[in-house]
Amino acid sequence: MSLSEAARQYVQNRIAADFHSKRLASLEGLRLAHLSAQEETLFGAFLEGLGACRAWSADSENRPQRGQFLPASQAHSPAMGQEAGEKWTAAADLQPATSKSDRLLAIHICAQAYGGRKSTTEGIDLEFSRDGTRYIVSIKSGPNWGNSSQIAKMVQNFDRARRIAGPREHVMAVNGCCYGADAHPAKTGNYLKLCGQDFWHLISGEPLLYRQIIEPLGHEARQRNDEFEQAFARLHTRFTADFTQAFCRPDASIDWDKIVALNSSAKTLWQP
Repeated sequence: MSLSEAARQYVQNRIAADFHSKRLASLEGLRLAHLSAQEETLFGAFLEGLGACRAWSADSENRPQRGQFLPASQAHSPAMGQEAGEKWTAAADLQPATSKSDRLLAIHICAQAYGGRKSTTEGIDLEFSRDGTRYIVSIKSGPNWGNSSQIAKMVQNFDRARRIAGPREHVMAVNGCCYGADAHPAKTGNYLKLCGQDFWHLISGEPLLYRQIIEPLGHEARQRNDEFEQAFARLHTRFTADFTQAFCRPDASIDWDKIVALNSSAKTLWQP
């Protein structure tokens, strides 16, 4: 079995079904009151008519902006599903660092290609050797995963792993991002940042693997789109009913005072 086929089977059997189940569950479990209390930008998206709520849009190639509704599970693997006509890139400027599925898939692929393994060193996800170089890899979902202190912590972890390996071994530290691109991979702190195709090529030796691993997700998406559309319609209806009850007057006009109070009122007025 080829490496590409093994990777596709792993995604299909271990990731795809679970991903789409969580995708549906993320809709079914949402409530307007929960959203407004936890994330006012999501509430703002609803007020704009839920037009921005379609995280899985078949005709939009634009990156969703802050304030759009995105189910929690989709931010973990934004490159996947695009060949099925979907676009679901994470809206927040600071993306979730990584998911278990991302890490496990990368480790599985590298194990098949180069005997890679999960590292036992703190902060290092993957270790493998290729062409005489020992690679230590910290895996993240996308390129904008952390602030300066988090990046500094990663660099410290790389330095610790180098000391453990010792001076006799040529060690290359890599911040591997499962999607995205970075035109300047060499970073201050003596490590490489490899994103998207560059990352998957490094750990597999296959230049087109980054495309091939998304096919099972795209196939599953096509099979389950109707189910998702029905769930989204129920969410829209429920949000409309909840909003009407909480923020509309008896004549169905919007009570903007309530909305402004929800967003901006102080629990205890500050006194100078």
